[in-house]
Amino acid sequence: MNASRYSKADVLAAAIRLLDEVGLPDLTMRKLATSLDVQPSALYWHYANKQSLLAEVSNTIVAFSKPVTKAATWQETAKLEALSLRDALLAFRDGAEVVSSTLALGLGADQALERLQTSIAIDNQELAHAAAESILFLVLGQVWHDQQRMQANSLGVADNLELTGTPNLEIGIQLILDGLSTKVKA
Repeated sequence: MNASRYSKADVLAAAIRLLDEVGLPDLTMRKLATSLDVQPSALYWHYANKQSLLAEVSNTIVAFSKPVTKAATWQETAKLEALSLRDALLAFRDGAEVVSSTLALGLGADQALERLQTSIAIDNQELAHAAAESILFLVLGQVWHDQQRMQANSLGVADNLELTGTPNLEIGIQLILDGLSTKVKA
């Protein structure tokens, strides 16, 4: 099969479909190639390795978050930005794990942190960065937790594990922002 049969965008779209079907642990280059009816080596025409493909998947997930319009206060804008990211992560099976792994390896998904930091409109960029990173890790952790519970529930591994994400996440974000507001005023 010809490597140019599919574009890079086609391969990425197929990877995202496969991620939603089988989850991250079962998303392999071999399964992706099979789903496209090509040899696995054809995928390497577009992506050097699985990690570079997952970096593009991560960027797509983050880009899926809806743009946030500026709210009355920077705290409200930052909270809306975090919740928009949460919604994007939840829209994709194992979204939080994919984005977290990509960020940990420094391969992509930087837009998530950049958007959060930009939404925290304070003069001290060091504090803005620290707060944005804390919120990002909170969002990733909470969504990952809930996605694991959703998976367990769907497989019947556990009896209807409760999803605690949204209320606890909003409280946690507010705590970080309130703490930052106190620090900025000091």
